Amino acid sequence: MKRTLVLGASPNPIRFSHKAVKSLVRHGYEVVPIGIREGDIMWQKIVIGKPLIKNIHTVTLYLNSDNQKDYYDYILQLSPKRIIFNPGSENQELIELAMKNNIEVSIACTLIMLNSNNY
Repeated sequence: MKRTLVLGASPNPIRFSHKAVKSLVRHGYEVVPIGIREGDIMWQKIVIGKPLIKNIHTVTLYLNSDNQKDYYDYILQLSPKRIIFNPGSENQELIELAMKNNIEVSIACTLIMLNSNNY
């Protein structure tokens, strides 16, 4: 199963990152939500900080490009197979870093990918 780290997870139920965590869980994926505010999404605790987590297949981004810069080294250290740039999170600098590190890049919407069985 594609263990997924949701970067930019929010406890606010109207945020797309919140909806993505819920949808990933419903589709049977193991999810690690990381955000800047404490809270829960379903039974998933939002993790604060940059913990080293092993076996991450996918990092799905819900941060704008300016807020991603502090996470470049962290994301690369996780060695994911794929990074999904959701709408509003597109970032050419991180895309190039990912490609140089043999990480697949998808400019897509996690929610649509899940609902169309293309995740």
